[in-house]
Amino acid sequence: MRYDVVTIFPEYLEPLKLSLLGKAREKGLVDLRLHDLREYTFDRHRTVDDTPYGGGAGMVMKAEPWGLALDEVLAASPLKVATEDAAETDTRPLLIVPSPAGAVFDQAMAYELAEEKHIVFAPARYEGIDERVLDWAQESFRVMPVSLGDYVLYGGEVAVMAMIEAITRLIPGAMGNPASLEEESHTGGLLEYPVYTKPAVWRDREVPEVLLSGNHGAIARWRRDRQIERTLERRPDLLEAYPVEQWDKKDRRFLAERGVHFANPAKAAQKKAKKNPAPQTDTAAQADTAPQGESTQPDTAQPEANS
Repeated sequence: MRYDVVTIFPEYLEPLKLSLLGKAREKGLVDLRLHDLREYTFDRHRTVDDTPYGGGAGMVMKAEPWGLALDEVLAASPLKVATEDAAETDTRPLLIVPSPAGAVFDQAMAYELAEEKHIVFAPARYEGIDERVLDWAQESFRVMPVSLGDYVLYGGEVAVMAMIEAITRLIPGAMGNPASLEEESHTGGLLEYPVYTKPAVWRDREVPEVLLSGNHGAIARWRRDRQIERTLERRPDLLEAYPVEQWDKKDRRFLAERGVHFANPAKAAQKKAKKNPAPQTDTAAQADTAPQGESTQPDTAQPEANS
């Protein structure tokens, strides 16, 4: 994976040289290149911003320094510039612009971005980048505004660091123990279960007995139940979006005990058919009137999560 980051504070991203991400760079799994936007200015003060047309508070990042910086990044890209058949295979580098107006970054997006070969980040400061830069960049880049969340930061560097960490750890070989990816929060659609380590008793608080039992089946069930319970309490929106076919009987029983019940799709279909009978025709009788697409998601409108 090749990352290029254009910023007025390249030192802000120095922590990316540390820990497992730093090791991924040493292994050659990641090529991270930082570009100081001020290097693409020509005045004595290395100015990268100016007042906005139309008035208003704040300053706007000037177009030409960004244009020159992106020209250089593009020239050194390991990917080819878009060709005539780009509609079928778009080979342009991906340009991510951290922005509150972008799609919200999540684990699913991280997995998609981990498949990329070259990602360029353009973290803005002040009131943002001259919009013409983004319009122009679409000729040579796939421009993608991305939001880290519904809040505003001083600049986009923090968002870039978070995205690079989340993406890099999904690249094969970048994690110390790849199995960790399978059980962590958001990967399977639910939050991760609580974890414990030695000693077994700490300040009069004991590790759950089942984890000391050596019964792997019981441990797996306990962890699954805690995942469901924690998701129900903290992120019920994730529970509602969880694929209904992935709930087993024990999952359903556990949820039912907490006031979360599943609709029976067959009964719901019959009830709907009785209320809105299908019109009869003069040809064949309607043999199968069960409507398709009935919701089978758990009803979490009023859960009783007292645990």
